[in-house]
Amino acid sequence: MSNDANPETPENPDDDRPTPSAPDTPAAPVAPAAPAASEEQRTGRQRLAAGLWPPRVSRAQLIVAVLLFVLGLGLAIQVRSTSDNSALRGARQEDLVRILDELDDRTQRLEDEKARLETQRSELESSSDQAEEARKQTQEKEQQLGILAGTVAAEGPGITLTIRGAAAAVESDMLLDAIQELRAAGAEAIQVNDVRVVADSYFSGSGSDIEIDGTKVAAPYVFKVIGKPEDLEPALNIPGGVVQTLEKEQATATVARSQKIVVDALRPAKRPDYAQSSSQ
Repeated sequence: MSNDANPETPENPDDDRPTPSAPDTPAAPVAPAAPAASEEQRTGRQRLAAGLWPPRVSRAQLIVAVLLFVLGLGLAIQVRSTSDNSALRGARQEDLVRILDELDDRTQRLEDEKARLETQRSELESSSDQAEEARKQTQEKEQQLGILAGTVAAEGPGITLTIRGAAAAVESDMLLDAIQELRAAGAEAIQVNDVRVVADSYFSGSGSDIEIDGTKVAAPYVFKVIGKPEDLEPALNIPGGVVQTLEKEQATATVARSQKIVVDALRPAKRPDYAQSSSQ
């Protein structure tokens, strides 16, 4: 009887031992499912970061990135240039006209400066020896100053004024008036008889004792004058001028034009005692 009762022992609720069928039923294998649950709990930003870092860039991707950078830089420069020109697009018509006039004036000034520089270059190139050209100009200037100072001879168109009369009829002041009239009319070189008349010449004496710069002169008084004949002759014949004044004193004055008057009376060159060039 006791052997028959053993099979019923599993039904005893007070028995804590496992039943023989326990090893055949798995006990809830939940451990592998845990990673799946944590993957679902990650945010999209975390998944994106995990996919981008560490970077895995191929050569083709790098080339594409450089090309896109260059394209973007070009677009940025173009946009900036367009924005700079937008100021002119929004300007008023008066402002645009003023800007255009300023540009025209600047262009004209540059063209003038270019022409001036080209002329200077041509002059320098045409002169094979610049030192010789400078020496030539210096000599020409020396000749001009020598004519004014009376130290060199001169020739050119002009007139010849001849005054005749008695010694008492012609005074030194009359000869000086004639010199002043001729200078006012543009005379460049004057010679009376054998005396060269210059800026510091003086007349003295009277009658038969007239002197020019201390040199005695006698009638007839022959004035050789270089200048424009069309201006010199009318200056002497004006009403109340030199010719009429001499005629009133019973003297005669004749004027003859010529295309070649030679003034060859010379004065010695004097060196100033005190004056000197301010450029030294």
